[in-house]
Amino acid sequence: MVDHADLEVVARQLGREPRGVLEISYRCPNGEPAVVKTAPRLPDGTPFPTLYYLTHPALTSAASRLETTGLMREMTERLCNDPDLAAHYRRAHESYLADRDAVEPLGTTFSAGGMPDRVKCLHVLVAHSLAKGPGVNPLGDEVLALLAAEPALATVLDAEQW
Repeated sequence: MVDHADLEVVARQLGREPRGVLEISYRCPNGEPAVVKTAPRLPDGTPFPTLYYLTHPALTSAASRLETTGLMREMTERLCNDPDLAAHYRRAHESYLADRDAVEPLGTTFSAGGMPDRVKCLHVLVAHSLAKGPGVNPLGDEVLALLAAEPALATVLDAEQW
C-alpha cells in the first residue's frame, strides 16, 4: 500500500489524482516522491504500459527542456552506430518488461520511452533510471548525469549517484 500522504504529494505534483500507483519508486534526498510505479492496467482496466512514471515537477520540467534540444535524436543516432550501447539499452528494455510483467503481463513487447530501438521520451528513461538505480538504463543514466549538474536540481537528485 502507498501511504495516503505520499499520494497527496503526487496529486499536487501532477495537478490531478494519480491512478494505479503501486509504490513510490524513487524519493528525492529530502524524502519527497519523484517516481511512482504504476499498475500496468489502470483501475478502469485501461492498459498503461508506463510502469515508472516521473512525477516531480522540477524533474519533469528539466526532462521536457532537454527534449527540445535534439538530445533524443542524438541518442537514437548513437543507438544505430554503437552496438554496445544498443545492447545495453535493449537489456534496459528487457528489464522494464520483466518488471512490468511481474506485476501484470500486458501481452505486449512494447515497454516505454521508445525502447529498445529509439529514444522518444526522456521522462520515461529518467524515471526508469531513478527507480532501478545506476547501470540499468544507460541513456536514462546519461540524462540524469546532465540534470545532476544543474544547481536547481540539487535538492531533487543525489549528484554523487549520477
